[in-house]
Amino acid sequence: MKYGNIPGLEKPVSRLCQGAIMLDPANVPWGMEVLDSVYAQGCNTFDTGHIYGNGSSERLLGQWISERGLRDKVNILTKGCHHNPDRKRVTPYDLTADLMDSLARMKVDTIDVYVLHRDDPEVEVGPIVETLNQHLEAGRIRAFGGSNWTSERIGQANAYANAHGLVPFALSSPNYSLAEMVESPWGEDCVSLSGPQNEAAREWYKGQNMPLFTWSSLARGFFAGNIGRDNFEGMKAVDRSSIKAYCHEVNFKRLDRVSELAKEKGLTIPQIAMAYVANTPLNIFGLVGCYSGKEFQECLEAWDVTLTAEEMAWLDLRSESR
Repeated sequence: MKYGNIPGLEKPVSRLCQGAIMLDPANVPWGMEVLDSVYAQGCNTFDTGHIYGNGSSERLLGQWISERGLRDKVNILTKGCHHNPDRKRVTPYDLTADLMDSLARMKVDTIDVYVLHRDDPEVEVGPIVETLNQHLEAGRIRAFGGSNWTSERIGQANAYANAHGLVPFALSSPNYSLAEMVESPWGEDCVSLSGPQNEAAREWYKGQNMPLFTWSSLARGFFAGNIGRDNFEGMKAVDRSSIKAYCHEVNFKRLDRVSELAKEKGLTIPQIAMAYVANTPLNIFGLVGCYSGKEFQECLEAWDVTLTAEEMAWLDLRSESR
């Protein structure tokens, strides 16, 4: 396992972070076994969210951490301020309410990395930055950032923080994979760094060297290795959001090249797709939602695969040769 560092955290952060969204109150032993196996492979950072499973994800992750006595050894990343069908929820009130819920559910005093799950560009950044700093000073969080916040909005938030002597956003959590997001999988406010249309945002993050906790590295199963142009619409196992966002010809062309390179290197399709993310010249921490220790091991092996700049450009359709 490779590790990196986040401003505000004393513990190192594993470059591959396991998601806890799949933890199920109906099958607790299985969930604990998955977490045990992932932790044994060096993963010390676990991703969850206030909205996941109506709170069950946070509760079960907290249960595992408590029962194993691991609070001082792992990093908790959780998210709040997700919108609901009635209204947008990026407000100081909702931020505080969700944070307090998360602390209570996981039975912890501090969350290592607190991330705003959504943004509302109509809300001024100042009160949000000030509220996050209040919780930072109170010891409830150690670092904070935004998921599905554009680089422009994070830049605005950090400019406000710097102008007022406050701590800025330490990280961002957008989508990023080899497959570009042709349509938003959920609503209209998902933010991605993939594809040629987001080159300027990638360059901004490169200049900032800001840690990126990227989600859907395998495009929600698009790079699972068992789908293609002829069968994706009829496959029950394929996430509907993946079909909407990724199952388009521009990505099937990328999939063709991933398959070709995987055969040459003796790797799997998911491993080449994961290696593409790992080899991107950005400060990336990959969020994965593995359902077994074996799946996590395959992702971890991919993190050590080196791809040349020529291979990277060819996979991403930026070049016709490698």
